[in-house]
Amino acid sequence: MTKTIFYSSIMLILLASCNIKEKSDDSIKPLKKLSYHESYLLEISKLPVKENPLKDTIQMVKIRGGKFSMGGITNQAREDELPSHQEIVSVYWMDIHEVTNKEFKEFIDATGYVTTAERPINIDDMTYDPGALIFDETNPSMWWKFELGANWKNPYGKNSSLKGKDNHPVVQVSWYDAMAYAHWSGKSLPTEVEWEYAAKGNTQNTKYFWGNSFSKAIQHANFFQGEFPSINSKEDGFTKTAAVKSFHKNGYGLYDMAGNVWEWCLDTYYPNAYTIRDKREDGYFKKYFNKSQEKVVRGGSFLCAESYCTGYRLSARMSSTPDTGLEHTGFRCVIRE
Repeated sequence: MTKTIFYSSIMLILLASCNIKEKSDDSIKPLKKLSYHESYLLEISKLPVKENPLKDTIQMVKIRGGKFSMGGITNQAREDELPSHQEIVSVYWMDIHEVTNKEFKEFIDATGYVTTAERPINIDDMTYDPGALIFDETNPSMWWKFELGANWKNPYGKNSSLKGKDNHPVVQVSWYDAMAYAHWSGKSLPTEVEWEYAAKGNTQNTKYFWGNSFSKAIQHANFFQGEFPSINSKEDGFTKTAAVKSFHKNGYGLYDMAGNVWEWCLDTYYPNAYTIRDKREDGYFKKYFNKSQEKVVRGGSFLCAESYCTGYRLSARMSSTPDTGLEHTGFRCVIRE
């Protein structure tokens, strides 16, 4: 997988300038028009909140927090995973597995929220039918194509469905959709620091949460076996997503912290994030360094292969634009004490 898939022109040109400025006190000046990003976040903030949301910690794990080493430690580490450095996290709770189709449907039914992939696309004053990106192994120059009618209910296009997949992770959800669900549930998306600390599962200096041996990966993660992208041997039994809890949990009791689907984090993505940590606010990057406003995704997916994308490594990090829906991207939530 390359970051090219995350820069689909269909999605990128939807976004306007995103630097949030204070409203002027000068009553003569017109009110600032909200950007696409600002408008979307405002819409999310007005959604109802689930009654007694905190009782749902029964499906969460309490992470005690502490100091840990974050970042790449092997020769597979990419430049944006460096340098390895020390971080400190406070106590928080994390969902034991990715948000499922069943759980996301409860949110949709309760709020009437319409996901990004279900909304018409406006480009240069023209309106196009909604859809999302699906993987196309027949096109080695791109691998991803925009599919009309693809959304969380129909992840591979209008003729697909969620039949038998209630307990699979919801996919084709944008960062905005994940933020909307988190708001309704009384939770939050994890910061990138919180995500990596939880993924480690109380391990130290290992490549994967189960240790350093790739030979054990098939017991712990849903990933791509074979010759990527055309020959999938499916040794783990799955071509696409797997039901949550299909593989071994990590040391904190969390499932699918490696493979299955990439997971949205709260942070805006910076390739040099580990050298500008002083610019974080409330523990994460709020500022936007370009119009596309890429957000961090973590954990790898069923499309990650050892020969190509080792996204299931603990330090691996990727990014996607916040309005992008992909068939291998989902999320989980946290509650901070």
